[in-house]
Amino acid sequence: MRNTAHHADVIIIGAGIAGLSAAHLLIRAGLDVSVLEAEPRVGGRLATDQVDGFRLDRLGPLLSGSWPELTCTPGLGPLELREFAPGVLVHGEGRRQLTGDIRSARGALKAARTRSSAPWPHRAPRTPGDPRPSSRVPRSSQAPWASLTSRASGSAGPRGAAQRAYGTDPATPVRGGGRGGVVTGAIDRARLGAALSRLAATDEARLLARPERTVADALPGVGLPARTVDGVLRPLLTALLSDPELTTSSRCADLALRDYARGGLCVPAGGSSALPELLAASLPPGTVRTGVHVTAVGITSVRTKEHGELGCRSLLLATGAGAAAELLPGLRVPAFHPVTVLHHTAPAPPSTGRSLVLDGDRSGPVAHTALMSAVDPARAPEGRTLVTSTVLGTPPADLDRSVRAHLATLYGVPTERWELLASHHDPEAVPAMEAPHDPRRPVRVLAGLYVCGDHRDTSTVRGALHSGRRAAEAILTDLAVPGAHEGSPRLPEAA
Repeated sequence: MRNTAHHADVIIIGAGIAGLSAAHLLIRAGLDVSVLEAEPRVGGRLATDQVDGFRLDRLGPLLSGSWPELTCTPGLGPLELREFAPGVLVHGEGRRQLTGDIRSARGALKAARTRSSAPWPHRAPRTPGDPRPSSRVPRSSQAPWASLTSRASGSAGPRGAAQRAYGTDPATPVRGGGRGGVVTGAIDRARLGAALSRLAATDEARLLARPERTVADALPGVGLPARTVDGVLRPLLTALLSDPELTTSSRCADLALRDYARGGLCVPAGGSSALPELLAASLPPGTVRTGVHVTAVGITSVRTKEHGELGCRSLLLATGAGAAAELLPGLRVPAFHPVTVLHHTAPAPPSTGRSLVLDGDRSGPVAHTALMSAVDPARAPEGRTLVTSTVLGTPPADLDRSVRAHLATLYGVPTERWELLASHHDPEAVPAMEAPHDPRRPVRVLAGLYVCGDHRDTSTVRGALHSGRRAAEAILTDLAVPGAHEGSPRLPEAA
């Protein structure tokens, strides 16, 4: 079975989470594995820099607590997740609006019956003869944050009850859909929650069998009011898919929304680099070799700049799509969504708690932002504030000034004194999943040569981990490892 000339049974090029997860499964099956990484660290795009005691993600993808890959992948057992809660905050029409738990109709209605956890401004002093009900905040004194959850109103009767159900002021008319009017109300959130609840209960095969369009084309037909689609679904999907134009396949959007409905949104404690670091640390010593540059590949060998030729029985390319195509000409390279992540520290923390703030108006460069020091205290020194913001697409020339101006609107506080700690732009951050998209692209090129990564699956952390598992299963099947995946069908050739 083994040739002493072989450096390893399987050589994996790339120490991202796809390659590291595949290494775990192959080693557990009894194979010798060597992981070669050109960078001085593991993780690929999942990198976290330490600056003055802050832990700053270069990419910072959003995860879902429902992903089985985060709990079932060997090596990730100690992973701690920090959840964005409660719900997400959508900024629309100059107001922050707390969605609460919209992942089910029950949760949405429960949130609608409670007072928003977002802070409310102090009420303007009442003057003698002021006819306003005591519970109403005058429009002129309202802060940019208003709640999607219903507020108690001083009005009575059917008209007041209907307006309270929509979370609006008695004196504010409920307008129709489109980008104008109330973003959404209790009834709309309940409908959205019911739709997400049904989506959470739908199996993946049924979702992938649905007609495929772009998300932008599919949104008008989801059966929800336009104000809910534009005010909640559109900014939420933009954040989940890192796609501001929503050209992504509607099937991929369904999968992303289903994951959100099942487990909400979260980030790894200590930064996104926690995932690859845990995977690498739990491999046998010497498995991962950093600082090794591969210059050429074959089925039974690789050539490196530092160590010459290394032999193997199977080779797995676990790099990004561009690097894989350089080593293996002919592989398709997808388009990419650029992502820019900025980290600021503020004199005082914004009053958003652990929520993820979405821009429902699309009025500036920031797609989503969060008080990350509240979500994950390990990312900032004690007593310091960390605000992390994500810009999708091509960033503006005056990046920091434009972002701080937009953050002032989103958070409702001055940002002139905010200090930029770091910014990172990656033009190939997220592989595009434009329709038509195959979320299970083949990982087998031919017997002995395989490729994995988020570009072979869905453009998420889950997709990377899942493609690593698929590649490991293909290798074990082709090597006829005793007891490993016997009887499983052979994978089709990659294109």
